[in-house]
Formats: sequence, C-alpha cells, structure tokens
Amino acid sequence: MAVSTAKENILERIRQALLTPVPLPFPLIDNNLPVFPPPQDALELVFAEEFTKLQGKFVFCINEQELIQQVQQLVSLKQWNKLYCSDTKWSGIFGATDDLAGCDASVTGCDYLVARTGSILLSAALQQGRTASVYAPVHICIAYNHQLVFDIKEALIALQNRYQDNMPSFITLASGPSRTADIEKTLVTGVHGPKEVYLFLVDSQ
Repeated sequence: MAVSTAKENILERIRQALLTPVPLPFPLIDNNLPVFPPPQDALELVFAEEFTKLQGKFVFCINEQELIQQVQQLVSLKQWNKLYCSDTKWSGIFGATDDLAGCDASVTGCDYLVARTGSILLSAALQQGRTASVYAPVHICIAYNHQLVFDIKEALIALQNRYQDNMPSFITLASGPSRTADIEKTLVTGVHGPKEVYLFLVDSQ
C-alpha cells in the first residue's frame, strides 16, 4: 500500500509540474543563429587542416586529369593490385576487382565534406551499398570543392534537399581512419574500419 501511495505522490507532482510552465533560462537566445562562428579561411583550408588532424591524408587536385595521375601514383607506390571502386564514374579507371572483402583499397565518392569537423558525409546512394567505405583496409574518397559545407547542419539540410522523400537507408560521417582505445588508453587504428583514409579534393571551378 505504501508503494502505491508513493507512486501516486510522484505522479501527482509530475502532473502539477506539467501544469506550471517553466520559464526559459535564456529567453533572449536566438536558436536560428549559428553555434560556431563562420570560418576566416576558405573551406578547403579549414577542411584540410581538420582532416589531417584526424590522421586523414589530404590531396588537392586542380582538375580530374591531375586526380587520375595522383591516384595512380599512390596505387603504384603502395603496390595495390586489387582496387575496388563503387563509383561508376571511376570504376572503369580505378576499379580492378569486384571482391570488396579481398581488396587492397576501395574508391568511393561522397555526398558532402564538413569543413569544421574534417568529416566526410557518405550515403548508401553513392556507395551503391553500405560497406565500400568501411570494409576495405584503405578508403580513397574523391570529392569536389562544391561539395564543401562548413558545418554538419548544412550538410544534413543539403542532403534532405537533394534526396527529398528518397533518403538513403544509410548515412554516415567518417572523420579520418577508424580509431579505438583500450582501457590502457592505447590508440589503435583500423579496428572497426579503414586504417588509412585518403581524400582527393578536385577543384571544380
């Protein structure tokens, strides 16, 4: 009986609290204002700085011809023989295997780049699935500077505008190689995803 009485007391206090509106602690705050100040540098520079801080490897290309040369040089240097490519635009140039599980590296596009956090926003729509960017030991992402936005909110709004009612079933933000730390605080890369991430940014202007 005591338990029931205590429960009723709690419920009654909740009812009373709901009836009494609580004033906002900061009523003059404009929620439409950006949380973070706008960048002082170009978004390409902001992204490159943040991305490399996260152990990502950034390469700027002035056009697609230089992009092809840079990727081919990287592949030759690393002696990667099995390159998986989920982007149909580049599969004829870079794709050398259909075996994602056994590839040396995978090549994908992306939806947007978030400069403030140095993150790559990817969806299943561009990857033709959910695994190309996380299953391979090395992820090579090809992007263009018109895909750069400053913050995550802008990227998500742009994604919604792009896909409307056909939002991809998989959306993720990749911020550099996969990283994890055990109880001894030892940082290990490549445990839950690629151990290396390369971002080739092409100047689309």
